[in-house]
Amino acid sequence: MNNTKTYSLSAKEIQKSWHVIDATGQTLGRLSTRVATLLMGKHKPTYSPHLDMGDFVIVVNARKVRVTGKKLDDKIYYRHTGYMGGLKETVLGDMLERQPRRVIELSVRGMLPRNRLARHLLRHLKVYAGPDHPHEAQVNGRPQPLSPRPKPRQRPQPTAEAAAPPAATTRRRARPQTGAAKAATAREPRSSGGTKA
Repeated sequence: MNNTKTYSLSAKEIQKSWHVIDATGQTLGRLSTRVATLLMGKHKPTYSPHLDMGDFVIVVNARKVRVTGKKLDDKIYYRHTGYMGGLKETVLGDMLERQPRRVIELSVRGMLPRNRLARHLLRHLKVYAGPDHPHEAQVNGRPQPLSPRPKPRQRPQPTAEAAAPPAATTRRRARPQTGAAKAATAREPRSSGGTKA
């Protein structure tokens, strides 16, 4: 009998690091998915969904984040004051001018699970509108741009010899038709609703 046990990570063994991400020119959704992955710790081989595995993430230059299409005018953020008729709307363009930090926080929050752990993980996200942040003591390094997507591997192009079809190809013989198939092909096609003359 095999006595190997499943490895389960304990909270004492978790090591956290700090990541600084520059949002200049980054698309909002792609930036947010990368940040959510780092917050949850899915980039680590020891990922456990029930533990706080993630790292701390600092996003700088939140004001310079980019969106595609007409989202600056069309995307609307809603909030309610709590009073009757107190539904407030804010367009993404206005939100980026007034509270650029909030745009990234809301986007990342929507990509995390809806539970207590996710609310705890959001405290590890630090977003700043400008290039400066007060966490120099924790982070030793410059802001890292998001790594580009890996390019798909290209298949080798076939050479002229390999592209030529083989000289002798065998064809499959047609199957003999069964009784039902013979009867279906032998029938006359029906007329489309007219009377016979």
